[in-house]
Amino acid sequence: MQNSKLIAIAAFVSGTVALGSAVRADWTNFRGANYDGISNETGFVKEWKDPIPLVWERDIGSAFSSFAIVGDRLYTCGTSEDQQTLYCLNATTGEVIWLNRFEPLFRDNFGDGTRATPTVAHGKVYVQGAKGKLICVDAETGKDVWSHQFNHMPQWGYSGSVLVEGDLAISSAGDNEGALIAFDRITGAMKWHTGSDPAGYSTPYPFTFNDKRYIVGFNGESAIVVEAKTGRQVLRIPWQTNYKVNAASPIFHDGHLFLTSGYDTGCGLFKLDVDGKDLVATEVWKGKVLMNKFQSCILYKGDLYSCDQKALACVDFKTGEEKWRVPRVKHGTLLLADDHLLLLTQSGRLQIAPVSPKGFEAITDAEILSGKCWTVSVLDDGKLYARNMSRVVCMDLTKKAEKPTE
Repeated sequence: MQNSKLIAIAAFVSGTVALGSAVRADWTNFRGANYDGISNETGFVKEWKDPIPLVWERDIGSAFSSFAIVGDRLYTCGTSEDQQTLYCLNATTGEVIWLNRFEPLFRDNFGDGTRATPTVAHGKVYVQGAKGKLICVDAETGKDVWSHQFNHMPQWGYSGSVLVEGDLAISSAGDNEGALIAFDRITGAMKWHTGSDPAGYSTPYPFTFNDKRYIVGFNGESAIVVEAKTGRQVLRIPWQTNYKVNAASPIFHDGHLFLTSGYDTGCGLFKLDVDGKDLVATEVWKGKVLMNKFQSCILYKGDLYSCDQKALACVDFKTGEEKWRVPRVKHGTLLLADDHLLLLTQSGRLQIAPVSPKGFEAITDAEILSGKCWTVSVLDDGKLYARNMSRVVCMDLTKKAEKPTE
């Protein structure tokens, strides 16, 4: 009888652990597993009046890279010995496990270093340097596996992260090297390249339409859609923006493709339809209700949430109608988790608010960083990972610190 009870308890614990593992998912690439900026984290503390506990902090040098987190390892980029550097840190302690100095430092008035975020897949890490070197390294050791050099760097440096789609590692090289280019993710052999538009600053974006997989390349002068397996271009939407800065991630939902850019360009929604072997795009609406220079929108329950070049705002996806706006809160990054928006302002304030088409009412407003904060944060296992240009912080959102008893 006692053994039966022990077996039952063990089964319950095992099931609970399995459930926990199913709920928690690795954040393997820019904007997460679904490429939408939405985390499946739940149960973290949303409302903070006392300071949020700092678990660790580390200076890794200048970069705009966000984070990929797999198990207890965190991958991001910084600067070391005047080189763009890929770091692997212990996510629990912040200690450096390994680093790989892979490209000379890119210098810019807005901020030096790597723009892209590492992508982790099948035991490998992929990242593209600002000067155009794409590397694949072993996730365990940081040792080089293969690399390619692109030669059509846009004005502010290559910024798109690598998309791993099936057996392919896909990037944007630009011009005659390919508006989109795909390599075998294991060997680095080129599989296809498509288009000759100049490189933009956006990460290749995958979506499924009519049971077929496609990739969007938001390039310097257009958005192109290609078949994921073959790279065959099936659609091109001209999209002219000053300085060719098309950087925000496209969004596909319910047969519609959304694009947005800054510099007075604005945004638009296009309905996609099949036309033989190709696709056609019909404009649904277009306007300047959102103008995203480099931050991306989050789509949630039919509404777009964005912190663009002018304000924090909520806009109806299908109509373009503005639902609310918080003026002068611009260039912040948004993460959505457990029905709450986590906004990191460009000056380093963390604001947490229930996500709602009725307005943004912050229940937490805490300074967690200073300096320029243009990099989107990541939430993993109740820990928030955030950075400015050089400093990474890990904040514990799992429980409030206990007050000492008198």
